[in-house]
Amino acid sequence: MKRGILLACLLLGLTLGQAHAVTVKDDAGASVTLAKPALRVISMAPHVTELLFAAGGGERVVGAVDYSDYPEAAKRIPRIGSNREVDIERIMALKPDLIVAWMHGSSERQIEMVRQLGLPVYLSDPQTLEGIPESLLRLARLMGTEAAARPVAAELRQQLAALRSRYAGRSPVRAFYQVWDKPLYTLNGRHIVTDALRLCGGENIFHELPVTAPVVTLESVLQRDPEAIFGTAEKNYGGVNLWRKYPTMTAVRNDNLFTVDGNLLNRAGPRMIAGAAILCEKLDEARRHRK
Repeated sequence: MKRGILLACLLLGLTLGQAHAVTVKDDAGASVTLAKPALRVISMAPHVTELLFAAGGGERVVGAVDYSDYPEAAKRIPRIGSNREVDIERIMALKPDLIVAWMHGSSERQIEMVRQLGLPVYLSDPQTLEGIPESLLRLARLMGTEAAARPVAAELRQQLAALRSRYAGRSPVRAFYQVWDKPLYTLNGRHIVTDALRLCGGENIFHELPVTAPVVTLESVLQRDPEAIFGTAEKNYGGVNLWRKYPTMTAVRNDNLFTVDGNLLNRAGPRMIAGAAILCEKLDEARRHRK
């Protein structure tokens, strides 16, 4: 009898442990498995911090990189470094059970260093606007916060559907997206910003370039003669105003030099859908300026 009760208890414990285990695929297509929901999470990118909070896991974020400044509570999270360099000793001291990282040009070495600690790593890099609510739900599954995340994801999907319906069939606007002006950086067709432009009927004039964030020449922009130019305020020295010295450009002639909030558009987090709505409005403005 006692042996039977003991066996039942062991089976129950095994079943409960299995019930709490969770496996999801990250944005690189790799499986990430946790024995139980993550309670101590480190964010290695500002957009990741925003996703974790939106997924209902803000109180579980114990470390974050510089510029993780949204929502307001994120500013109080201990810093573990930057996008380019993290402090491994600080990470170990925080005893995380999940690392959420962003795979970009200079991150491979630091991500490999974190993996060597034996910590689970989820790579976050949504490539489309639809990928944002999906990423939010996958992170929620890893933290066991699905109940809080589902309505947020549903609202984001509803906003996207409304934008697609509203701007479907609009005439195309050839656009240049200026990430930085010294040197002159832009984004190619695989970047999520191009997906946001596409949503509104915008066409990225450098969509075919193989590098995700290429440096382009001033002459190449002039040659492609975009109808609209977008620049982000916090990451440009001269901003879009540098183009005003070229009055024959279509974007300049039609007064289509737009400054947008890079925090909304350069971060693949929940606020990017609001940023896409602003892009759509500006592209419509460019259409009205046609002569």
